[in-house]
Amino acid sequence: MNTIITKNMGNVMKLLRNDVKPAVGCTEPVAIALAAAAAKSVISGEIDEIRVKISPNIYKNGMNVGIPGIEKTGLDVAAALGAVIGTHEKGLEILGEVSAEERNKAVELLNCNKAKVSLLDTDENVYLEATIKSGKDVSKAVIVKKHDNLISITLNDKDMFLKKEDTQANAATDLMPDEEFYNTPIRELIEAVEELEFEDISFMLDGLEMNMRAAETGLSGKLGIGVGAAIKKAIDDGLLTEDFPNTAMMLTAAASDARMSGMAIPVMSSNGSGNHGLTAILPIAAYREYHKASDEKIARALAISHVITGYIKNYVGRLTPLCGCSIAASTGATCGIVWLMGGTTEQLENSIKNMIANQAGVICDGAKPGCALKLGTAAASAVQSAIYALYNHYASDNNGIVTGSAEESIKNLGILSKKGMSNVDATIIEIMESHRC
Repeated sequence: MNTIITKNMGNVMKLLRNDVKPAVGCTEPVAIALAAAAAKSVISGEIDEIRVKISPNIYKNGMNVGIPGIEKTGLDVAAALGAVIGTHEKGLEILGEVSAEERNKAVELLNCNKAKVSLLDTDENVYLEATIKSGKDVSKAVIVKKHDNLISITLNDKDMFLKKEDTQANAATDLMPDEEFYNTPIRELIEAVEELEFEDISFMLDGLEMNMRAAETGLSGKLGIGVGAAIKKAIDDGLLTEDFPNTAMMLTAAASDARMSGMAIPVMSSNGSGNHGLTAILPIAAYREYHKASDEKIARALAISHVITGYIKNYVGRLTPLCGCSIAASTGATCGIVWLMGGTTEQLENSIKNMIANQAGVICDGAKPGCALKLGTAAASAVQSAIYALYNHYASDNNGIVTGSAEESIKNLGILSKKGMSNVDATIIEIMESHRC
């Protein structure tokens, strides 16, 4: 095996191990809770004040989503709940088991106006700074770059925890793929996944089962908007056919219904987002409902999906004005499906072009129950784009921002997100703020 493939395999495993992990609840309010919990972990006295400053993308994505463990929405709620929990060892699963006592204490803090989350003027996609006051003591915790990347905790300006050799400039990079990885041709990434030992990626199947349980929860009744349940009723009534694309749409939407309504259910995330994980995984789960495939093949398809998701997110941004489920995770899923169905690498690359041509304009206006609508559409598009590509029907050169290779088109998507939509998040936040109760 040559050194290039070996290096790519190592980078792929870094991405899978660090960006594919369980999460309970929308990861933006979860990150707020995690920061507040980390700050509280070094203070023993009663809480007098909780203040959390967050980047615009975290702010936007957490405003209107349900918080697990408490029948409320809102950023302040997440901060209060995290501070009451007071320990951060569970990471993104911190809100998985909230006791009645913790819930009541959080409500008391909120009623006394002791928890406040505010918008911070920063260019960082992911930045959270939680400060807690208790008597004369003041603690602070900082999360940067990734939702669970805690880099420091201080008490009265004294370091209590400092992530080794970490700064805002290099946070979260030590265990992630090197920058050269994201210039690797996609065909070489697929080759790397194909060479991995099955035992190294078998945990991909855990994510599939986890997210299927979330989908089953969403199908059990009307949660959130109830998009998944509505699709199921339409299938039962004969208005929609029970097939691969509609099942992918139903499962993905249903899982999002459950998650966005605030259900305390774990899902396997991708690139720091639970909804990304649902979109990257559940269309492939739907494939399994209609076509035979070994566990090993399913695991490799899921690995391909997560890798392509991370590859695209590197260009468009971890949090972005564009809906990452629509443009990244769904594109990962379409690649996994093409690979499962025996498509060539060229057909896989063409499926990426189809997804960009189809989904590039979908904005992210924060996490909320309506995300289920977008996730359902993205999942169905993933299946359709794969099928078109398998029949060699695809968006060719000079088709809008699809201008050549799949890699070049992904880079164009990044330019659109970072340069062309630089003011979109601020505008979305302004609209959302103007309609807050």
